[in-house]
Amino acid sequence: MDFKKKLFGFGAAALLAVGLAACGNDDKAGTGSSSDSVGESLDYKITGIDPGAGIMEATDRAIEDYGLDKWEVTTGSGATMTAALKKAYDAEKPIIITGWTPHWKFAKFDLKYLDDPKGSYGGEEQIRTIARTGLAADLPEAHQILSNFNWSEADMGEVMVAIQEGEKEEVAAQNWIDANAEKVAEWTDGVDKVSGDKINLAYVAWDSEIASHNVMKLVLEEVGYDVTLTQVEAGPLWSAIADGSADASLAAWLPVTHKTYADKFDGQFEELGINMEGVKIGLVVPEYMDIDSIEDLKE
Repeated sequence: MDFKKKLFGFGAAALLAVGLAACGNDDKAGTGSSSDSVGESLDYKITGIDPGAGIMEATDRAIEDYGLDKWEVTTGSGATMTAALKKAYDAEKPIIITGWTPHWKFAKFDLKYLDDPKGSYGGEEQIRTIARTGLAADLPEAHQILSNFNWSEADMGEVMVAIQEGEKEEVAAQNWIDANAEKVAEWTDGVDKVSGDKINLAYVAWDSEIASHNVMKLVLEEVGYDVTLTQVEAGPLWSAIADGSADASLAAWLPVTHKTYADKFDGQFEELGINMEGVKIGLVVPEYMDIDSIEDLKE
């Protein structure tokens, strides 16, 4: 009799332990495997950036492609997106953001892209340099340097991380130039000095483009140009290149992110070349979240 009581007591305790463990797993931040648990924990919201960015258009397409009827994308800036990411990450809470590489957040946080089997985000892309028509005739030296410009994600990452850690943009850019004189010399090889010729470079407020345009500003100034950097959203950037109010930009993400603008202004700009290979956009989550694909967000 005593043995039966002990056995019953053991079984009840075991069942209670299993029940408590199950409750604990349900409460763990960001680890729900069902679309309901993830969606409910996030109020069915994806943290986005400025509404004019190509990644936002791609995210709207993904929501449609995957039938994510309950989900919506909040708008903001790159800075507000990374602030929201840091807050959630520090508390190990769930969050889904519109993300891209290169970006310093991948060095700072342990993150992953959600798989995109339907190809809504288009896979790997390139960052290309574009210019207004007539730049080669008007500013041939700048045209040559911009055409030669090419660097790696690691190069850009050095500048981005330095800026993110508090270095002034121009100081971070100059430090990279000083440490990479041979690479910069390849961009300026055979280029004659100029005397104060004005050039306006347009860029979007992504950390990647802040890094590249501050480096290029200093390179062009060393050759003798009077350089203006103009920060705009993606649509106005392409419009400015097309109508000639901006001379060039290093920030054309193609063939997917800025496809709408490239198609709209076809024939009204010149493509000078690829300045970075293997870039990517998509939905990004912390590694501690138990989802791996955009399909995991479906009902």
